[in-house]
Amino acid sequence: MSATVLETVTPQDHSTTEVDIAKFPDGLKTSGQHPPVYSQVRPYSEFPKVHGGPTVWKAEDYRQNPELWTHQFNENEIHELGRAADDFIEKDLPLTGISKQNFPLPNLSKRLEVLRQDLINGKGFFLFKGIPVRQWDLRKCATAYMGLGTYLGYFVSQNGRGHVLGHVKDLGEDPTKTDRVRIYRTNARQYFHTDGSDIVGLLCIAKSLSGGESDISSTHHVFNVLQERHPDVVQTLCDPSWYFDRKGELSEGEEQWIRGSIFYLENDRAGDNPRLYARFDPMNVTSLSRFNSGPNAVIPPLSDKQKYAMEIFEKTCAELSLHMILAPGDIQFVSNSHVLHARTAYTDHPANAIDDEGQPARRRHLMRLWLAAPESEGGWRLPYHDTLEKKRGGIQVNDQPPICPLDAE
Repeated sequence: MSATVLETVTPQDHSTTEVDIAKFPDGLKTSGQHPPVYSQVRPYSEFPKVHGGPTVWKAEDYRQNPELWTHQFNENEIHELGRAADDFIEKDLPLTGISKQNFPLPNLSKRLEVLRQDLINGKGFFLFKGIPVRQWDLRKCATAYMGLGTYLGYFVSQNGRGHVLGHVKDLGEDPTKTDRVRIYRTNARQYFHTDGSDIVGLLCIAKSLSGGESDISSTHHVFNVLQERHPDVVQTLCDPSWYFDRKGELSEGEEQWIRGSIFYLENDRAGDNPRLYARFDPMNVTSLSRFNSGPNAVIPPLSDKQKYAMEIFEKTCAELSLHMILAPGDIQFVSNSHVLHARTAYTDHPANAIDDEGQPARRRHLMRLWLAAPESEGGWRLPYHDTLEKKRGGIQVNDQPPICPLDAE
């Protein structure tokens, strides 16, 4: 049951490595999933007793103050965004090649730079409202959304098929088959987790009949509460003895799992105070029975301490969470570095149903972006060898090129 141990690795920026422009139109390739550099994983004894700073927030500070975390697009902003999308579409450029350079937003870009700093170094979440998803077709919605996203980070692939525009939609897949089914393709509940990128965005195209509501918690507030109530749990979460299922989305020569911890400290090469960083999806922890049970087990099963830690972690996140409901036209942005998110199970509209506006009801559909905010451009200093790369993180299988399907497939 031995795990690969890496020696000290100096982070390198491979973002300038030549790639096939025909496959990667923006000249950049997703780095992909990797184990941490184990020599840079800090022990629990080095973690702070209390985490401070603007990334620590309480839900009660925001529940009655939506003006602190929401913005309704005004007419001029929608016009600017829609015009940029129309111009991009008219040029017939590949959506996988969209960038700030070919999607100019002279006015909105100022607001987006402030938001980017708040997502990376502040509270880590925000909600835009008012994208006219009923009036725009899926291509225009996707173009406007991805163009907006390029001002916050670099889009990375979200699965082994290279989807850089993801779709959260119930495709009827069995959520109990956790070893091969990604939960975002079902209507099942999602426990508190992080995604495989620095920032995740969700554009609501259509909402469900019921459920599918969003909850978020400050990772650093959760950490502080756990340190006070359950320091033994925090110690377990900081131990790099957890295994995470890659569900077959791996390149040649890679292992089927990644060993790591749930809580990390930033790499402190700069000499200042490192922040706590979380990387966790319980569905990728509990799906490993094919590797950790029976006479042919190659990795250890979950220990009682780990099972207990997961239970306490989920309860604490839920207790401290801020609840929100995404309406059509809303865009939620969340930092995975220091915000945990979850969603309730949902039920879609029945066939031939009519929605509140008297229109044919559409099935719940969220467009999703995974965005990288690399250390080389002010992002967090992560204990991974690709921390400097522009498209760090995500899921990259061999040389699979990025694609942007306009609906779930």
